[in-house]
Amino acid sequence: MTTAPRASLPHERNPLQVMSVLLLACVSFALAQTLVIPALPAIAAELDASTSATSWVLTGFLLSASVATPIIGKLGDLYGRGRVLTIVLVLFALGGVIDALAPTIEVLIAGRVLQGVAGGVFPLAFGIVRDTSPRHKVPGHLAALSAVFGIGGGIGLPLSGVLVDHADISWLFWITLVALPAAAAAHFLIPSAPSNHRPRIDWTGAFLLSASLASLLLGVTHAEAWGWTSLRTLGLLLGGVVLALVWVRVEALVPEPLIELRVLRQRAVAATNATATLIGIAMFSSFLLIPQFAQTPESTGYGFGFSVTQAGLLLMPSALVQIMVGPIAGRLGVRIGFRRVLALGTLLCAISFGLLAVAHESPWEFVVAGMFLGAGICFAFAAMANLVVAASPPAQVGIATGINTVMRTVGGAFGSAISTAILAAHLVGSTGLPSEGAYTVAFVFSTIVALAATGMALLVPQHVEDPAPAPVAATT
Repeated sequence: MTTAPRASLPHERNPLQVMSVLLLACVSFALAQTLVIPALPAIAAELDASTSATSWVLTGFLLSASVATPIIGKLGDLYGRGRVLTIVLVLFALGGVIDALAPTIEVLIAGRVLQGVAGGVFPLAFGIVRDTSPRHKVPGHLAALSAVFGIGGGIGLPLSGVLVDHADISWLFWITLVALPAAAAAHFLIPSAPSNHRPRIDWTGAFLLSASLASLLLGVTHAEAWGWTSLRTLGLLLGGVVLALVWVRVEALVPEPLIELRVLRQRAVAATNATATLIGIAMFSSFLLIPQFAQTPESTGYGFGFSVTQAGLLLMPSALVQIMVGPIAGRLGVRIGFRRVLALGTLLCAISFGLLAVAHESPWEFVVAGMFLGAGICFAFAAMANLVVAASPPAQVGIATGINTVMRTVGGAFGSAISTAILAAHLVGSTGLPSEGAYTVAFVFSTIVALAATGMALLVPQHVEDPAPAPVAATT
């Protein structure tokens, strides 16, 4: 068969080409994650859908990504990360075609759910870097891929405004077809040799983990509409916690679990995952608060009256800083340790929100705060990827980094919901819009959460193994 040479590629072959493929794959997903957020009203109008139905364009994608990410990471560990990455990118592109041609909101939601499967590109990419990059380049490559998660959000929001204002909404989804060349390149360039040991997949554990995540995220994302104390919200949140406890129990009993619990219990992994949740809360709060503040009419006494495009552009400096800081993050981590880089990143995020809490009278203040936020997110994400990869056995890298990615997503869902609740609790009767004080409270909340993330980051052990592949892993 002609596929044999691909499995035997040396781990040093074409590292820049492999990284280019991985960056394109990750950018595709990161853009799809935020492109639709500013466009939801336009989508509702175009497809004559209700606000509640249209919200599932985002919720369905979020649920699908959260459920699929750890499972896709595990499948990559077992069957070869290059092969699984190719399949995932093809499914993602297919979902984009369905969305672009969707005649109804139901079809659009189905396409978004299919696209959410590509949440697994991040754990797959992290594992591929460990397998294929030269040892001394692993930290920097992990940092670059991690930065894409934040960069995609920073670029996706203003790009969405441009497409909504000047093109058809279908282009929000046609643009995701950039995943197709990434899929083709992944097939030919990335080795797919799986582990020599092929255990059975713990489908019971996968189902329990998926059900727990879906229950938690569904409850959080609809808490504002249903009410935080409603039976549906409380039932979903409590059910998610119970299912998570059952999952832990099952994983402790089965001979070949979805993930070795000892990996999650390691201080480095546990503290990093907790930090990921907290920084996710703060980061996604910014995606909601900053554009909404900027679009508030000037007649309120505090808003800028920006268009969707202008509001999104306020986040561009954050994305640009991440592009510049990304290469530095890996080198800095090697020099001073990724624990310190993680703490530095979370502290910069806290400074950003602290600045906005006390100074938000002009756009330039948001630009300055956004630059601190971009650097903070970049440092934090780069450090988290390196810490988890370093603390995980090669056969567990995909699932371990997948769970870390999900923790950011879960944190993001909580951050968006809590920020929305804060704004909704401080509406001005005459305008129906949040008061300026509501935004101040929300920025203070995000500052506190980011400071808590800094404290959690400092709980990561000071000495963590260098995140590079062991010599015996080079054959993959």
